[in-house]
This record gives sequence, C-alpha cells and structure tokens, in this order.
Amino acid sequence: MPATATEPGAPGQHPAGGDALGRMLAPASVAVVGASDVPGSFGWQMMTQLLRGGYRGRVYPVHPTRPRVFGLACYPDLDALPEPVDLAILGVPNRLLEPQLGIAAARGVRSAVVFASGYEDPRPGVPALTDRLRQIASSAGMAICGVNGMGFVHVAGGVRACGFYQPLDLVPGGVTLLTHSGSAFSALLHNDRGIRFTCAISCGQELVTTMADYLGWAVAQPLTRVVACFLETVRDPAGFRAALDLAARREVPVVALKVGREALAQRMVTAHSGALAGEDGVFDALCEAHGVLRVASLDEMLDSVELLTAGRRAGPGGLAAVHDSGGERALLVDHAAQRGVQFAAIGETTRQRLTAVLDPGLTAANPLDAWGTGNHPDALYHDACRILLDDPDTAVLALVVDLTHEQDPDREYAGTLLRVAPATDRPVVLLSNCRSAIDPVAAGRLRAAGIPVLEGTASGLQAVRGLLQLRDWRARAPTPRPVPVDPTVRRRWRERLAAGPEPPETEVLHLLADYGVPAIAHAVVDSAEAAVAAAQRLGWPVACTTAAGVAHKSEVDGVRLALADPDALTLAYQDLAARLGPQVMVARMAEPGVELHLGVVRDPQFGPVVLVAAGGTLVEVIQDRQLAFPPLDEAGAHRLLDRLRVRPLLDGVRGRPPADLAALAAAVCRIGVLAEELGDLIDALDVNPLVAGPSGCVAVDALVIGRELAAAGPV
Repeated sequence: MPATATEPGAPGQHPAGGDALGRMLAPASVAVVGASDVPGSFGWQMMTQLLRGGYRGRVYPVHPTRPRVFGLACYPDLDALPEPVDLAILGVPNRLLEPQLGIAAARGVRSAVVFASGYEDPRPGVPALTDRLRQIASSAGMAICGVNGMGFVHVAGGVRACGFYQPLDLVPGGVTLLTHSGSAFSALLHNDRGIRFTCAISCGQELVTTMADYLGWAVAQPLTRVVACFLETVRDPAGFRAALDLAARREVPVVALKVGREALAQRMVTAHSGALAGEDGVFDALCEAHGVLRVASLDEMLDSVELLTAGRRAGPGGLAAVHDSGGERALLVDHAAQRGVQFAAIGETTRQRLTAVLDPGLTAANPLDAWGTGNHPDALYHDACRILLDDPDTAVLALVVDLTHEQDPDREYAGTLLRVAPATDRPVVLLSNCRSAIDPVAAGRLRAAGIPVLEGTASGLQAVRGLLQLRDWRARAPTPRPVPVDPTVRRRWRERLAAGPEPPETEVLHLLADYGVPAIAHAVVDSAEAAVAAAQRLGWPVACTTAAGVAHKSEVDGVRLALADPDALTLAYQDLAARLGPQVMVARMAEPGVELHLGVVRDPQFGPVVLVAAGGTLVEVIQDRQLAFPPLDEAGAHRLLDRLRVRPLLDGVRGRPPADLAALAAAVCRIGVLAEELGDLIDALDVNPLVAGPSGCVAVDALVIGRELAAAGPV
C-alpha cells in the first residue's frame, strides 16, 4: 500500500505536532497578520498571493486598525479570531515575532509562516530570539515555515503563503521544490520552460520544521513525480535519510543542489543559516547511498528535473546522439568524457543501416554527424534517429542541435522528434548547445508533447548522466548485512575505547585484525637487542618506527624502512631512541604495493562514514578520497575504489603486478563493520598506509582519535 504522510514513522509528520505540517500546507483556514489593502505593501502582497492564487478556505485578515481588507472583515489580533486557524502568516518585523507567535500558540493555531530573519541584538543571560520562538512552537506542536524564508506556494492545493510576487497563473505539475535559497525559490517558479510545480517551499532556517519533514510530506503526495532540493545544510540528518528512503521506495527521484563545497562557501553558509554546511564528501556519500542525483548549478537542476519529469526510464546501454555539426559533436564528446557519460556501442547491423541512409562520405558512428548535402534533412534525421533507437545498446537518444527558428516548421528538427518519440518507449530528448538561441515556439511544441528540451551541452549531459545513474542505482541488489564480529570481541573493544586513553598504534593494529583487516606483524621493544630479536622472529627486512605516541611519525623523522640486517636495525634504533624515546615498533616490511589510506571518520551531522583515499605521506596534499556510509558489500567497496584517481595503479603499471582487488575490497567491507559497531566511540580511525599488493593488503600504520565518553553511546 502506498505510504502516506500519516504513516507510522513517516518523516512527513512533525514529531510534536502530529498533522501540523499537513494542516500548514493544506489549511482549511488562514490568518494573515499584517494584512493590508495598500497596493505595493507587504501586507497587500500577502493577501494578493493568497486570494488571487486560488485559495478557497476561510481567510481572516489581521490588522490593529483596519475594519476591512480586500472586502473581508479584519480582526485586530489573533485573539479576536472566531476560530483557531490552521495557518497564521506572520508578516511582522522581528520585534513582534515573539508576542504574535505566542498568541498563535495559545489560541491553538497549528502552524505559521515567518518571513522575518529572527535576529535581535544579543542580551546577556537572555536566549536568542530564534531559541525562544523555537520553544514556543515546539511546546505547542506547531509547524513553522521559516524563519528568514519566503514562505510556500502549494500550487496543487491552491495555497500561497508568500509575501513576495510570484506568477499568478502557475499550473500544477509534478515537481516539488524545497530550497534554502529564497532567490532560487522565486527564480524556479518564474522559469519559462514549462516546468510545473505541485509545491514550492522556501524552508528558511527551519526553526522547528526541517527539509526532512517537507521531503517526507512531498514524496507521500500522489502528484509528486520529482523533488528538487537546494540545500545549504541538513539539520535533521536521520530524518533526511528516512525521507530519502521513502522517496526510493516510492521511486520518486530526488535532485539535489548542495552548496558549500569549498571552505569559504562553508563559512558563508554557516554565517547565513546558523548551521554547519557539513563535509561535502559526506554529502556525496549520502547521494550514493540513497540514489540522489547531485547537480552543480540551477541550469543542471532544471535540465535534470525536466528530463525526469518526462517519466521515461533509460534502457540498457548508453547515449546515442545525432548531430548536424562535426564541431559540436566533438564538444559533446569532450563534455561527456568529463562527466562519465557512456555512449551506446552500436552494432554492425546499425552501422550498415546508417550507411544506407547517410550521404556519401559520412561515417556511420555514435555520436553521429548526419549533416551532408542538406537535401531532405527531415527524412534523413528521422531515419537516423529511428535506426539508433532500434539498436539494443541505446539507452537514451538525443538529437543534439541548436534549436533555432526554422522557416518550415514541418521540416524543422522539432518535427523530427515529434514523429520519432511516439514510436518508442525510450527517453528521447532535444539537447541544444546554445541556450540563448533556442526558439521558444519550437521548444514549446516539443515540451507540449512530453519531449524534454535540455538547454546546454554541460547541463544536458549532466541530466542524461543522472538518468543513467538512477537506472543503475535502482538495478543494484540490496546490500547484505555484513558478518559482525563476535559479540565478546565487540564488547571488549567498546569498553576499551570508552574507558580511554586513546590506544597506541600497536593496539590499533590488533583492533583492525580483530575486525578482519589484515595488520602487519610487529613487536614493540625498548632496546636494540630486543629489536634485533624481534626482527629475527618476524623475518627480514623490517621497518623500525618510534612508538612514542606520535600521530604523524614521518614529520618527526621517526621512520626507518627496509632494514635488512642486525647492524642496520641497531643503528636505526639508537637514532630513534636518542631523539624520540626508547620504545620503538619493529614490523615486517610489507610486500611492494600501492599505498592507500583507509579509515573511519565521524561526520558531525551523519555520524561514522568509511574513508578510502590515496595514502602515504602526501595524503593531505593529493586529496584523492572517497567516503561511503556503512554497511558496504563487495560491490559497494569496488565502486568506492573505482572512483579514486589512483585506481589505475591497482591494475599494475610499468611492469608492476596488479593488486589483489578482492582482498582490498574485503578490507574496506570490514572497516565498514568497525564503523557501524565502534564508530560512535571514535572521531577518526586512520590506516595509512594500507599497502595493497599482489598477494593481499596489509595495514602498516594506524591510529585512533577518540571521543569524549559523554558524547558516546552506551558500551
């Protein structure tokens, strides 16, 4: 049975307010505080948006001095209303927010929209205004849209709680927009490409109602076909993941534009929203785990939303593209390579059929440049598109042309696709390389027929990439639960980590071994004689490193490698002991291989995540890393490794043998088990390097950064 907003545990419910969110977005009655009939005023705009936007419920203007507004009886305050309304739109300044929200809560108002910023100058000993407002709303179980937002426009429900001009002729569609950017809220509602919204919500600073709540509500609505999110941060990580799970179960695609990739942008987000932007790599991991399609610009978002809203799913294979320009074909190939968009590998039968219809001298290939003499282009392009669609490896067909105005509409490119698209169930799109040259009439004809018009080479290819990604993500087998460690082992390590202090390196290597990650054979000694004896047991050559508790040993010249005999080891020990202390670790040298960095990082928003990166002494400089949420199966571990820039090294280069990828993937999976079982007790676990060689992988150096016991869960 389809999920609903009142389904037990559905994230669309406000935890304190029951159906408060549903009552906010589909209210039977609305009070407009600060209503006015003075043209151009904020109060006039609130009333205009509500009344002229099609609202059919009961409306109560509130103003202390006006007897009537827009012909409706006006009330001096919320206390004077004849009933407790479902929604109060608070068009008041910051100094009036607390008393007005307090009256609303006392009167049983279920929800409110707050446009003002919620800022006041700090006062010693007095909680911030936003904290006081949050307390009022939470105690009353109210849903709040804002503060510092533009409200919402529920097009399908005929409700506009907005004090800013938005087009009054909006037609309901299948897209729900959730945004932290007020400008993006308005820009997308004003789009001129026919993308229609069921609901658009400017979330603001999410005083009590978060984007997770809105997302859960949106994907439970039968009209929602795609959700577009513009995010600065995620304030309710658990709720957001639950809502994404619901979206996946209902097969509602989610397109996300997350800002705050760079450190400066993260600081700006924090200053703007009062919340951490979060680690950008963790958001990538979130998208990977839940099938979210991440985009980098509003243009990419609009192209992706338009393609997904069309509703056709990609078949097996890749992109087939038909061009009228060799130069623009090369442009597409360049951008496709940058974005990892694969082209369909057309078969010999397809090539022969194309050769039969192409002008002499043109090559039957994909992407296809079909422009020859210019004779009968309508028939030529129709035939080329049909032939490519018949190929079993064509997942998506794109006619890649500049959609300029044509004198003969029946023979233009739009006409070609209008004849081709109805004959197939595969996605068919018009991809225009130059947005500013698109003929709106031709584009309108295509869109009216359900054929997406993608407005740019880069943004259009990103949309196609997302469609293919979504196909592949949905085709994955469910991730099986990994085998946990023995409960006794788990309990012992939880007690050890909770008790502190942070374990030394040799103990961390034992921890890794207990969780199934191969660790280098080693011994800790405090004399040259003991070091030599240990090396005799372990086998030459050996490494000798300081065991003085230094996190980054190479930075203090605390590492000696490939010591092949007692004399070399004795000299190394004497040097390290004199400078850094008598305790050293002697370890068998790992076989030659690729140095990787493997570990666990506790994200402040989402908790423990698995990290795989290029390793060695330059790990911070190279910045080649990938993150993933546990648990991980072998397929997930391989996908993580495949995204590393150093991945080709694992296949063997310049005569070196390839690494044992199966053993490496298994180690990544076991780190995922450790992250799930112990991640709440540590801030970080670093294995660097993990050496991946032809006969397996081995952890050579490792450290744990612990958490304060008070911040951790039960042991």
